[in-house]
Amino acid sequence: MTKANPNTVTLSSPIKVGGKEITEVTLRKPKAGEMRGLQTANVLQMDVDTMIKLLPRITSPVLDPAVVEDLDADNFGPLCQKAMSFLLPKAAQDKITAAAASL
Repeated sequence: MTKANPNTVTLSSPIKVGGKEITEVTLRKPKAGEMRGLQTANVLQMDVDTMIKLLPRITSPVLDPAVVEDLDADNFGPLCQKAMSFLLPKAAQDKITAAAASL
């Protein structure tokens, strides 16, 4: 059995990217260069403008800023939560992952 990627977010409603329907988006931990021009505090607070800049830098498939701006709140929120969680200490990340797995 394949273990699910904990960094993959299943979207509440599919989106179209490049004419292709997307139902899942995988995020990766941002590197320092991908945080350039962003304030860590704004990422932790899930500031909308900050997340619109950050998500295109760390998503696969790549969601360009226009796609991120057009996301429904029920898709945008979980993507922001996952991106924010990368900046938390490992112990806090583990607790979030365990809590999500129990749902």
